[in-house]
Amino acid sequence: MSIIYFDNTATSFPKPDSVVNAMVQCMRKSAANPGRSSHNMAIKAGRAVFMARRKIAKMFGVKNPMHVVFGYNATDALNLAIKGVLKVGDHVITSSMEHNSTIRPLKELAREGVINLSLIMADSKGFIHPEDIKKEINANTRAVVINHVSNVNGCIQNVKDIGLICRDNNLIFIVDGAQSSGVIPININDSFIDLFAFTGHKGLYGPQGTGGLVIADSFNYKKIKPLKQGGTGSFSENIIQPSFLPDCFESGTLNVSGIVGLSAGIDFINEKGIANILEHEKNLVAYFIEEATKKIKGFNVVANHENCVGICSFVISNYSVSALAQRLSEEMGVMCRSGLHCSPLAHKTLGTFPEGTLRFGFNIFNTKEQKDTVVDFLSETLKSM
Repeated sequence: MSIIYFDNTATSFPKPDSVVNAMVQCMRKSAANPGRSSHNMAIKAGRAVFMARRKIAKMFGVKNPMHVVFGYNATDALNLAIKGVLKVGDHVITSSMEHNSTIRPLKELAREGVINLSLIMADSKGFIHPEDIKKEINANTRAVVINHVSNVNGCIQNVKDIGLICRDNNLIFIVDGAQSSGVIPININDSFIDLFAFTGHKGLYGPQGTGGLVIADSFNYKKIKPLKQGGTGSFSENIIQPSFLPDCFESGTLNVSGIVGLSAGIDFINEKGIANILEHEKNLVAYFIEEATKKIKGFNVVANHENCVGICSFVISNYSVSALAQRLSEEMGVMCRSGLHCSPLAHKTLGTFPEGTLRFGFNIFNTKEQKDTVVDFLSETLKSM
């Protein structure tokens, strides 16, 4: 049974051959510690890491590659951004469309009495209205934290208008770019974003365990308190953590082979073109919705909108989304996700809590033929359930 993979919103698959090959070659020839030694393998590893920083900086519109801080994923980066900049008494604004990667660290700080938190309700399509954010700003407001693209229904927030409000009010603007990276052209300086969290294993076509935080050129990184200290390979004679970028935030050995794979993933995206990738994904969503609406009784797409990426959440009347996902996997080899997708507040906003939805996440490797196969299977299966 061949696999049809529609869980790209969680992790992209398959990885491009160039990504796999780059990682294998790194592991075989240059997987040494960058910045720790002066031998050729370490120098080669350090050069590969720097090249990846430079590619990421260019992708997100940052001039200084050292403003790219590597971590494990977007969750890791969001924790650094959120817990690193917020102080006792700060007020923070976020939205009802956030992933738990944002909500949980914010709620933990609020529970501990460190911050006060305001939650802006999005509309029925999942969109945040910038004016609603403006109304919540007070004298103690320090930061606004927003998900660029919803992992539930793919809606794209107007981060530039929100960023302008933040800039006008001297607020730190933190953006979760887990779903937008590699799919939507992003210039964080032009959008007034101060701290941008990205992950490597989704739209950037890199491996799991890669990601990081991009810091705007204009943002004073010393406002961020490091969450960990340790070996960096720089100024080893000192027992105090280095204070310069990126070493102040990158304690411990980096995932060099993963970063090399991420670097190859960015090359793959540049070859395909971000605009082409987004158009392909949106066309697949539109095609799937059109065919499913015609052929599947009770099919209901959740908060679909033209301003979205290749994510489609749906329910089918009178059928359990988890049962459907299981049958798709076991009988057709279709990999998708059911449930709340780590975004319970978004599902409450969209009216799909507590069961959630069946979510298809598309990428450049998916085809219309795959959609036809799945639609026909669901249509026939529901008759027998």
